[in-house]
Amino acid sequence: MSAKRRIVIAFGGNAIIPVGQEGTWEQQSAITRQTMDLVAQLAVDGHQIVMTHGNGPVVGNIVLRCDAGMSVHGIPPMPMFVCGADSQGGLGFMLQQALQNALRRRGINQPVASVVTQVRVDADDPAMSRPTKPIGPFYTEAEAERLRLENGWAMVKDAGRGWRRVVASPQPVEVIEWEAIRTLVAGGVLTIAVGGGGVPVIRRPDGDLEGVDAVIDKDRASDLLGRLIEADTLVIITQVAKVCTRYGQPDQEELDELPAARAAAMLKAGEFPAGSMGPKIEAALSFLNGGGREVIITSPEMLLEALEGRGGTRIVP
Repeated sequence: MSAKRRIVIAFGGNAIIPVGQEGTWEQQSAITRQTMDLVAQLAVDGHQIVMTHGNGPVVGNIVLRCDAGMSVHGIPPMPMFVCGADSQGGLGFMLQQALQNALRRRGINQPVASVVTQVRVDADDPAMSRPTKPIGPFYTEAEAERLRLENGWAMVKDAGRGWRRVVASPQPVEVIEWEAIRTLVAGGVLTIAVGGGGVPVIRRPDGDLEGVDAVIDKDRASDLLGRLIEADTLVIITQVAKVCTRYGQPDQEELDELPAARAAAMLKAGEFPAGSMGPKIEAALSFLNGGGREVIITSPEMLLEALEGRGGTRIVP
């Protein structure tokens, strides 16, 4: 990819804690170093870059630590939106340090910054009253009932593995710090923002912001941020190298390029499930409808090849 572009790269949780790993600091750091080496090469090539990232299962672990702190030491637990902000800080630190080190090894002196980002949602979003997003550990039925009564949590049975807390997953409508992020990017700062979909906030009647317990889909938040800062390209990093039709079936087909109209038709037909590729396709279509030039969906190790047109799936207007 020779032309210099403004790129938003949305890293899924597997780019930080791959499936099958425990998620220790050493494991997270090792995979992050590999991923940030690729981002450093994009910076060397002169592209303006904003990185976003998921925060699962990290935020769930933070919530669990809060619960343990309360039961063992009597430390008051923090609201979930504070746990989300904590995850932004911790993961942002890990990503920015790995990228700083990768740049230094290449002899590049370019600033890197993480922005703890608030994302406004609509208090009247129907999703706010219909929690669907599972977070945190599994509980027994008795534990789930106790937590429901003590904390007012919504609890659901999850695939026969126990009970889990579910929270609202509303649509993002505003990235509060988007102008600051755009200024950083325009000034040559490699920027990390909208971690975990952003800290969910609402606007009170008096105009003040207030945190709410929810989880915002990080691909939808990344799309919104990309449109606000007028990015050219949105890259969605996930567990598969390419988008597939009939995924997991014997006649599965990998797609190199997917026109937006076909993607929309396939989404409507149920080709992309809500629990996996569906939100990514929705984010891709929204980004293109908002003026973006292309969306690339691929795996972490294929990042450079995909941006050069040699891998991944390109979704185009």
